[in-house]
Amino acid sequence: MNLNRIIWCALAVLALAGCGSMTGERGIRQAGSIVDYLYPDAKEAPSLAPTVTRLRLPLRVGIAFVPGGGRNGGLNETAQRQLLDRVKGAFAQHDAISGIEVIPGTYLRARGGFDNLDQVARMFNVDVIALVSYDQVRFNDTSRLAVLYWTVVGAYVIKGDRYDVQTMVDAAVFDVRSRKLLFRAPGTSQVKGSSTMMGYSEKIRVAQTDGYAQAVDQLIPNVQAELANFKERVKSDPGIQVEHKPGSRGAGGTGWPVALVLAGVAAWAVRRRG
Repeated sequence: MNLNRIIWCALAVLALAGCGSMTGERGIRQAGSIVDYLYPDAKEAPSLAPTVTRLRLPLRVGIAFVPGGGRNGGLNETAQRQLLDRVKGAFAQHDAISGIEVIPGTYLRARGGFDNLDQVARMFNVDVIALVSYDQVRFNDTSRLAVLYWTVVGAYVIKGDRYDVQTMVDAAVFDVRSRKLLFRAPGTSQVKGSSTMMGYSEKIRVAQTDGYAQAVDQLIPNVQAELANFKERVKSDPGIQVEHKPGSRGAGGTGWPVALVLAGVAAWAVRRRG
């Protein structure tokens, strides 16, 4: 091996070391914690006293991301709106829901607690609020995909970076008046890949966006399933009472659980006639 090739090999090793340092931290986190938002001063897990929750149908539902924290902040307002518009569909087409409001994150204060939640509920005229928390961790690591290419003009190092983006979203539905958690549903995702240094920033941005989108893909059917389970649970849960608002369909007649039973009887009668 001649002197020039030795020099190029040494430079290649230095380049590899330099590329490794360019990735910076091994992990970057974006998070919005529902506990930090609702219970900012809690020193331990909150103890929820048993209360009777009175749901007046049809309900108006608000959906919002909890405020983000951490060094890298949280999701921007545009990304939040796009994801919440999709979550909104999970609550649509239910007779017990008369309207769904997507609440911009600017109305929720960091560590605002239930006082802030009450203000938001009054402002948007909603009865229950689905708070969507999130936690996304991006792990960076120098991979072994670095390749040294020799050309007629010298050596070029094609450096690959391995990334692993893990995302969790969780929708917790609270009755604002009683401050009771009605139900919750999670969604998770994991996106892995590698990229050259030239395309790394764009690749990781896409991976993070895909991570949230895939987690919401999993969240939506879980919300729908939990909503169906909740409808069944209110039939026998003494801690939840259901009534209809004056002038609404079903007011002055049967409650929500009884209406569901009658709907089942009607469907059975139709099948028998058929």
